[in-house]
Amino acid sequence: MNMHTTDVMSPPAPSRLVDMKLSTVMMRDIILKTMFRKNVDVVSELSATVCLPVPVTQELVDLARGQQLLEATGTLNANNGDEMGYQLTEQGKARALDALAQSEYFGPMPVPLDVYRAQVKRQSIRNIMVTKGQLTEAMGHLVLPNDLLGQLGPAVSAGRSILMYGPPGNGKSSISNGIRDALGDQIYVPRAIEYAGQVITVYDPIVHVAVEDEAEDPTCLRRRTRFDKRYVKCERPTVITGGELSLNMLDLVYNPTARTYQAPLQLKSTGGIFIVDDLGRQAEPPQALVNRWIVPLEEGKDILALQSGEKFEVPFDTLVIFSTNFHPNEIFDQAALRRIFFKIKIDGPNQEDFLKIFAMMAKKRGMPLDEATLVHLLKVKYPEIDNVYANYQPIFLIDQMIAICEFEGIPYQMRPDLLDRAWANMFVKSEKIVK
Repeated sequence: MNMHTTDVMSPPAPSRLVDMKLSTVMMRDIILKTMFRKNVDVVSELSATVCLPVPVTQELVDLARGQQLLEATGTLNANNGDEMGYQLTEQGKARALDALAQSEYFGPMPVPLDVYRAQVKRQSIRNIMVTKGQLTEAMGHLVLPNDLLGQLGPAVSAGRSILMYGPPGNGKSSISNGIRDALGDQIYVPRAIEYAGQVITVYDPIVHVAVEDEAEDPTCLRRRTRFDKRYVKCERPTVITGGELSLNMLDLVYNPTARTYQAPLQLKSTGGIFIVDDLGRQAEPPQALVNRWIVPLEEGKDILALQSGEKFEVPFDTLVIFSTNFHPNEIFDQAALRRIFFKIKIDGPNQEDFLKIFAMMAKKRGMPLDEATLVHLLKVKYPEIDNVYANYQPIFLIDQMIAICEFEGIPYQMRPDLLDRAWANMFVKSEKIVK
């Protein structure tokens, strides 16, 4: 949902080898490994594979050729521009195999960490200004209390941490997803970054949604600046975790076979949202998870460690949303709560909003409303539970009645007796099971 865009400055493409700010040996070896693994032999294909401009790729090819690691094979495809072909020499093959033994990484040239830091600042989540209209549109499919958007809006615009708490089944997860949809612009995600000679892959097609760059208008007098193709233009990322989240998922993931690293979840969510759903259901205590993020939440930087034990800083530019069914005082101490910037309680709907949700869900499911059944629901069933309403209940009850109708081969309909059968499946009696 692209409701608004901001002018995020794109990362400029390097024009010379010196602009890369990477070790020349590392870049040369990635070229050799890529040619060895991908069997590419012309600079245009190699340029596209390593995501560098042709002139920069040609500089690296010339460097390797000067070191007798590559040799020219003559012009190929004479009808396509007489492009020179290259192949690895025996010495080049030996060097490629040696480099692969040290690291299996090949393909897109990584972005130095310091260069990536500068791009993170240019596209920071805190640069976003979400208006009331944009947030209302993103939440348009939800029935929310009138004052809730007034609480959520400043929290989202600030780009600071948010804790949403309240009884289960009242839309905390849906609200988190609505916040995600309200972020309508795009950022640039590096395919991989480099620190101390180690490659860390960041772009993940499961997490990141790539967007097509607009085709350039050939009649336009001003040509658009091409961005560094070592990045992928994406929607602002969203990482959603639940009960499976553990502390080790927040560390670098090392592949001992390939001898490369994969970015942890919070680094993949840079510039976007990290949603921790069902906080308190993880194997790790909630306090431990928040303690892990004390420095990142306060200082905007995270600390990761290589296999060697060396620690280094990476940007932490993420809107963290915690969602829990527990009262905050039950799972956090006051020091932890102080570090969570916004704390918003999500209660169940009142009767008026409950009926709106019920009618909306019935229409969506094709279930005709029945006044007698609704009166039975409000006057007979809900008093049994002290008239405590929850957002999940309308769709639950309607789907239950639909299942009964389909089983019995009758048209979709609401009746008090069908509602009673549906209601019986919504709760489990507290009773002792005799073994």
